[in-house]
Amino acid sequence: MSLPIEPRRPDQGQRPPLMQNDPFSKPEYTDSFYDAVGGHDTFVKLIDVFYDGVATDPLLRPMYPEEDLAPAKRRFLMFLEQYWGGPTTYGEERGHPRLRMRHMPFKVTPEAKDRWLFHMRTAVDALELPPLYEGTLWDYMERAALSMVNSPSGS
Repeated sequence: MSLPIEPRRPDQGQRPPLMQNDPFSKPEYTDSFYDAVGGHDTFVKLIDVFYDGVATDPLLRPMYPEEDLAPAKRRFLMFLEQYWGGPTTYGEERGHPRLRMRHMPFKVTPEAKDRWLFHMRTAVDALELPPLYEGTLWDYMERAALSMVNSPSGS
């Protein structure tokens, strides 16, 4: 048996025989974290529960310039969906996330981070995800919140 001199591209049909059991090939499944946790509906619930808390929080609510939180909810939903492997609407509409830059106009203190995480914890818990997915999501939220702090305590 002879192998083709030029490797086949994925769009040219089946892989050459020696590549069929290649441990370095891309897995056949295509599920993202976004799909695995329930897709759009899961992220809508996360955002709704989170912003229910933010809406009444005396430290966080003033950071949202719009009277109506709907635009902020939409932006955060688009961002999280794209980040976790869902639709790329955020990037198409707003470009690169540049999270720290977008949060610089707001005084994000360690106290604000803790309040943000309090409401996000409530939202993540409301999803009742399996432990692996819950841990993955929560780990990201903690790291993201910490990276947004741009002012010292009490300022």
